[in-house]
Amino acid sequence: MDYVSALVPPVVMAAFFIALVVVIVKSQGGPNKAKEDAVVDAALARAESAGRQDGATAP
Repeated sequence: MDYVSALVPPVVMAAFFIALVVVIVKSQGGPNKAKEDAVVDAALARAESAGRQDGATAP
């Protein structure tokens, strides 16, 4: 029975990891994709302009 108790934690963690990946993949896209992309683009533009104002150059 030691082998069962040794295998249960990795199997449970693997099941939760697979479920997490499935949820992440299913949540991509959809009606809010354009809105989320616009928020990310605005944040990147803000960070880039702040870096230029500080005199830093983009890599």
